[in-house]
Amino acid sequence: GEIVYMKEREKSLVKNTIMVAIGKICTQFISFFLLPLYTALLSAEDYGIVDLLNTYISLLIPIFFLQTDQAVFRFLIDVREDENGKKKIITTTIANTIIQIFVYLICFIFISTFVKNEYKYFLMTNVIASMFSNLMLQISRGLGDNKSFSIGSFITGASNIVLNVIFIVPLKMGAYGMLISNLLANILCVFYIFIKKKLYKYISIKEYSKETRKKMYKYSIPLIPNQLSWWIVSTSDRLIISYLLSVAQNGVYAVANKFSSMCITVFNIFNLTWTESASMHIKDKDSSEFFSGIINKSLKLFISLSLGVIACMPFVFKIFITGEEYESAYFQIPILMLSAIFSITVSLFGSIYVALKKSNEIAKTSIIAGIINIIVHLMLIKFIGLYAASISTLIAYLAMSVYRYFDVQKYVKIKIEKKLIYSSLICAILIIVTYYINNKALCILGLIIIIIFSVKNNFYLLKEVLNKCMSIINKQRIK
Repeated sequence: GEIVYMKEREKSLVKNTIMVAIGKICTQFISFFLLPLYTALLSAEDYGIVDLLNTYISLLIPIFFLQTDQAVFRFLIDVREDENGKKKIITTTIANTIIQIFVYLICFIFISTFVKNEYKYFLMTNVIASMFSNLMLQISRGLGDNKSFSIGSFITGASNIVLNVIFIVPLKMGAYGMLISNLLANILCVFYIFIKKKLYKYISIKEYSKETRKKMYKYSIPLIPNQLSWWIVSTSDRLIISYLLSVAQNGVYAVANKFSSMCITVFNIFNLTWTESASMHIKDKDSSEFFSGIINKSLKLFISLSLGVIACMPFVFKIFITGEEYESAYFQIPILMLSAIFSITVSLFGSIYVALKKSNEIAKTSIIAGIINIIVHLMLIKFIGLYAASISTLIAYLAMSVYRYFDVQKYVKIKIEKKLIYSSLICAILIIVTYYINNKALCILGLIIIIIFSVKNNFYLLKEVLNKCMSIINKQRIK
């Protein structure tokens, strides 16, 4: 009975991941292939303005909206069968968000009087629209409707892309066009989720609860330093490189980061449903076995993917990166791919903290990682240049994953397979050595090694996918 139950939980996790992935991956790929269009028709200044404003938006949302979207997701999981509980949480959340908007508007109006920038009002509209969009998506997830979450995500991504093309190509609106597209895409997502989930049924002034507000803020406020520390880790490297080396070197680093970012993006899709699954099953009797099983399988998959990217790079780097000024990015990629593995490990353990509502632990470990990253980077940059950025990122994530591994043992006994650790370490050393020697024969040997490693470690998953494909084919034949 227990084995059947474990398989059901894993099937549910896979099904939910696929549902969320459809909405996210489709738009990611479309956006990626439209990059040549954006860079051809937008000036570097326009593209830079949009990127800078989006960076500020990702900073302002957690500061002013107190990670409310994360709290509503986590608290709704516990009341999925309780209609009054859902009304209380959704009403309280939306009321709090409206109050937060007023606070943000007052601060914005005061500060904007001292800022002379033609795009500054997008910082007001797009922050509010993005926050409401995030809120609607997380309410949908909290209610257990990953299908609506997936469609909502797809609407945001697809409409943003379509509107970008319309505003940039025929209308030639440049940065204005991209910022308006982002605003309208988020508004469309808000309307879709609000109407689809009939959220107006869950809003009642009588259900507003100060006690619920207090509990939610107690959970969400400690997540703010965590979010800010991630923001620091992801942007501090670029600021330090630009200031102490050059903006051109920052461009090289940004290109090198593209490959590890893709792996992390794929993982983040899985992590959305893994966090939900962890929260639902944290109190199960066999939670240690369930968590250990999923974490080991996840590590096998993403270690294989990350090492696979390193092994393939000697053959495809010049296809993706054509400009001579970006050639030195080649040497940063393996370090950043290893960083991605530890970043993924950190997030897998972080889901246990979310499930236990231990947001203080998430914040503490993230702040320490942010500090380590900056200190190591500043210490090394004068001696090893651009390598300081990738090495400091690797050290920060490695330290964070080791700490979290030992810390989570207090709550759930996680066992990482020793065979996986040793085989991954040996494989990583072999692949990286062949990568830097850059001899074609050795690189082919490295690629063969990683294929064998990946198939052996993910045989269970490959078998499941193959059985699923055969099942679909057989159904079609019967029809």
